[in-house]
Amino acid sequence: MKKKRLSSSQSICIILLWLALCYIVLTSAQRIDGPTVVTLLMSAALVFIPVIKAWKQRKE
Repeated sequence: MKKKRLSSSQSICIILLWLALCYIVLTSAQRIDGPTVVTLLMSAALVFIPVIKAWKQRKE
């Protein structure tokens, strides 16, 4: 079963939602420590890897 590619609007929406979540986490945290930074970096990888792959497939 082949997966459908992300459209441009879906990619932009996912990125904007991730940025909003990061903003909420960073502004509501009492301290920004190691686990918070690592969690944000891991979530960035989970968001941006599929988006970048979808954009690369679209160019081909």
